[in-house]
Amino acid sequence: MIYHTMIVSFDQPLPDAELDQYLADIEQVMLGSGFVQSVATRRHIPVPGEEDIPALIATAIVRVTVADIDALAKAFTAPGMHEVIHRWQSRHPYKVAWANHETLA
Repeated sequence: MIYHTMIVSFDQPLPDAELDQYLADIEQVMLGSGFVQSVATRRHIPVPGEEDIPALIATAIVRVTVADIDALAKAFTAPGMHEVIHRWQSRHPYKVAWANHETLA
């Protein structure tokens, strides 16, 4: 099992409803690919003063679980994936950092 954990950082704050829709769209397209076992999304929990740290600070976290690296590669080529990404990038630019890893325990 492989986890693909994405740290999503929008350039500007998003209204709660917009962030909820982004997360729902990502979850829907990932699950709809047929290659993903599960998707979990959460909002970042801010800590006072973190905006002064020169680092990529998350707006949200997305964790995708897949059986293996082949399933992960196929999930990102699934129909609709790039359309969702481009639509959101054009409306609300964001950066993503990610890590592919095994269970952290």
